[in-house]
Amino acid sequence: MSMEMEHYDLDADRTTIGKGKTVMRLVKYALHFRTQLFIALFMLTVAVGTDLVGPLVAKRLIDEHISGIERRWYQTESAGAYAVAYDGALYKREDRFADGERRGPEARILQVGRDYYFIGQPIAADGARSVTDDGSVAIAAGAETAVYPAQKLSRQELLRFFLPELSGILRLCWIYFGLILVSAVFSYGQRYYLQAAANRIIRKLRIDVFGQMNRLPIRYFDNLPAGKVVSRITNDTETIRELYVTVLANFFTGTVYMAGIFAALFILDVRLAAICLFIIPVLAVWIYIYGKAAKRYNHTIRSTISEINGRINESIQGIPVIKAFRKERMMEEELETFNNKLFDFKNRLLSLNALTGHNLVGVIRNIAFVSLIWYFGGVSISGPQDAVTLGVLYAFVDYLNRLFNPIVGIVNQLPNLETALVSAERVFVLMDEPGEDVSDQVMARYKGNVKFENVWFAYKEDEYVLKGISFEAKQGQTVALVGHTGSGKSSILNLLFRFYDVESGSIKIDGVDIRDMPRQTMRRHMGIVLQDPFLFTGTIASNVSLNDPSISREQVEKALRDVGADRLLGQLPKGIDEPVIEKGGTLSAGQRQLISFARALAFDPAILILDEATSNIDTETEAVIQNALEVVKKGRTTFVIAHRLSTIKSADLILVLDRGEIVERGDHDTLMKRRGKYYQMYQIQQGELASTV
Repeated sequence: MSMEMEHYDLDADRTTIGKGKTVMRLVKYALHFRTQLFIALFMLTVAVGTDLVGPLVAKRLIDEHISGIERRWYQTESAGAYAVAYDGALYKREDRFADGERRGPEARILQVGRDYYFIGQPIAADGARSVTDDGSVAIAAGAETAVYPAQKLSRQELLRFFLPELSGILRLCWIYFGLILVSAVFSYGQRYYLQAAANRIIRKLRIDVFGQMNRLPIRYFDNLPAGKVVSRITNDTETIRELYVTVLANFFTGTVYMAGIFAALFILDVRLAAICLFIIPVLAVWIYIYGKAAKRYNHTIRSTISEINGRINESIQGIPVIKAFRKERMMEEELETFNNKLFDFKNRLLSLNALTGHNLVGVIRNIAFVSLIWYFGGVSISGPQDAVTLGVLYAFVDYLNRLFNPIVGIVNQLPNLETALVSAERVFVLMDEPGEDVSDQVMARYKGNVKFENVWFAYKEDEYVLKGISFEAKQGQTVALVGHTGSGKSSILNLLFRFYDVESGSIKIDGVDIRDMPRQTMRRHMGIVLQDPFLFTGTIASNVSLNDPSISREQVEKALRDVGADRLLGQLPKGIDEPVIEKGGTLSAGQRQLISFARALAFDPAILILDEATSNIDTETEAVIQNALEVVKKGRTTFVIAHRLSTIKSADLILVLDRGEIVERGDHDTLMKRRGKYYQMYQIQQGELASTV
């Protein structure tokens, strides 16, 4: 398969890089900014840790300071912070006695319904509680029921029993508030550092992708629309940015949260935590299956987006032709075809996300809560000694609810993850294309002696457009290339400029094969003026110098004067500082061509190439350029492609090409005397042949 067809197929819906390799390369890019990522990960760990301590603090507050009122109470003779006066005696909770402190008769405070009752004696066993008609408290434990005389506590009396715990409750509340504050600060920090690192990663990736584009040969772009390349550099890299900023943030946060929650669950109850471990393999299998199903859709979606970008770019570039030939409706229909394809595959992906999204999360959540109910119900039936406290129950429910927040976050990011991996794969396919590094090597200005030796060349395999081309151009000579369309004129200059390399034979400059020179170093002393000159957004001056610091403003002005542009451009309001929009749309064809001539002259090339440079300009401008060319060509080897044969009569060597071969060579007078192909072409253009017939 030819190289250009390979490049064209790069946007097809097929996998060229494995997911594992793509992930490893994304990780490699991330490691360039490992410091910021490690800081973000550390701050995330702190934020998650402080956040997950909250339920444990709440558990202690409930079990120690609120539900702790149901622990054993004993009469005491010593007053203090934890002593409570009731019915003429002082009582202190069992865990508030100092070591060796004397304890009096035992008492209990039990909650029945919404009320609290004081029982002045120990209870045999705890169980289902109820109040009898005479105000006693009945406790049913298994088949036996015990009745205890009790006194209902008023609000004031109940408050006195809670007051000793108020300082502990307030202290835990402040701790809880402090943990929330620390978690918020570190959450902000981790998000900031993660996004800052992601922006740096994408900045480097875009620079690398754009640098790779400059490394690629011209051949790569022959069959790849510009919109597709733009899509990879902009859309795909932006999608990768979302991978680092949103997807990885959710995956990192979710993983750390889940690890912390499972650690807390194991601290609370090993058996229930072990039951909940089924969530991990279910989530792993889920991610794997979803990835396999979604990848094909995402490949098609990204490829179709590239097609749409390519069509839009083509429509914008060709809008005058589209309007002139009334093809607006046809272009809309072509775009609508791709748009409908994108819509169809987006809906398929949406259906997949809906099927495997919250529905599956809900199933897992319900299974987890059923396991929780089954477990707590089982231990309650097995006996009061196995029952858990209210604080443990609260913490378990809180942790289970928290456990599904990161799961939902991970599940919601699965579509973005697959999209980002597909985009990364497309970008890395572009970056893996063989290219040549841009060279900063500097070489002395060569003389410009050019020699083609038996050069063969084909854009496509075995379809040669140049066949055994051999000629020599001496320093300061002008070589003109003429021939019908497709005869190989532009191909010769493409090879000389090393936009392409020869299949066989050689091209030498001053006796050195150009393949032994870095492309950029060789081109430093070459200039080119195209048939359709390209101007960049900026000013006329910046388009002449291309912002090269070695070219002064005086050199720019001199180059413009030398090509005669000062007269045509002098009428512009700002002169050479006149703004130039994309491709110079506000300038005439003649003005754009003159700027292009001045650009080539400002760089003082040893070899000047004029590719049909006067074919798109008016007669008056052509006369200006023809006069300037005599100045421009001095001391330079000049190659000219021209359809107007009258403009090359002064050329030192004229090469007449036909189907990739040189069929005639010589100066104008020699070729006219030969009365061959050149003579016929010249006579046709002059109109003499027609009058003779």
